[in-house]
Amino acid sequence: MSCAQTIMDYGLRSIGIGERLLPRSDFTLCQQFTLIGSGLVWNIYFGVIALAAGFFLATALALGKGARSRWLRKPSEWFIFIFRGSPLFIQFFFAYFLFLSLKSVHPFFDPFSSAWAGALVVLFFNTAAYSAEIFYGALKSIPRGDVEAADAYGMSGWPRFRRVIWPTMLRLAWPGYTNEAIFLFHATTLVFFSGFPAQQQKGDALYYARYFADQTFNPFVPYPILAAYFILLTLVIIGLFGLVNRRLNRHLPAEQRRKIRLRPNLIR
Repeated sequence: MSCAQTIMDYGLRSIGIGERLLPRSDFTLCQQFTLIGSGLVWNIYFGVIALAAGFFLATALALGKGARSRWLRKPSEWFIFIFRGSPLFIQFFFAYFLFLSLKSVHPFFDPFSSAWAGALVVLFFNTAAYSAEIFYGALKSIPRGDVEAADAYGMSGWPRFRRVIWPTMLRLAWPGYTNEAIFLFHATTLVFFSGFPAQQQKGDALYYARYFADQTFNPFVPYPILAAYFILLTLVIIGLFGLVNRRLNRHLPAEQRRKIRLRPNLIR
């Protein structure tokens, strides 16, 4: 089988398109690159949806944590503390059994016992909590002069938040938020080890890397391929977030613009 035929057969296998049976023998590099790359579609799905939805929840949580009202501040603080204070893998574990219990109560919760929905919810809450802490720190770092200038122009309430506070908060938080986005995409590999099942062997990139490692008894080929894919994905994230960072800092002199630097989270 040629490499082109392999790509046609297995390029979209992770989403149910193409050959259903996995190769059983005579594994080639093309098969490993193709199938692991196919599984990366799920990692991108988890990362993009959780990050996009978590951005808005994180903003609300940061504002809630900084609110004067105890009824807004305390729930935000506890949400952030719980999801930042517990390991992500344990969150997957408890969420899976919670959704299994709810599944027996109402059929609405049926999809949440599968990885595509249940694991996504966990990643969404987790990244929202970490991002909220980043946004809260940026919110507290907004120069007082910026707020006073907005007051002097007669801005208050929503106009002041939309035109002064929120853009400044994002500008200050964006480098840290970029590192959170990178870590989130890396954390999507934990879905494979969680209790959430992959339907009909339609797993993520780590699922296929593990399959080839088990079949060939040689982990030194599929796992470096997996790492290479995630390095490329990280470069794409840095590039995209760098464009946004440049947009947020476009009004500042070049020497004062905050640059994005990759700082991997060794311990979380």
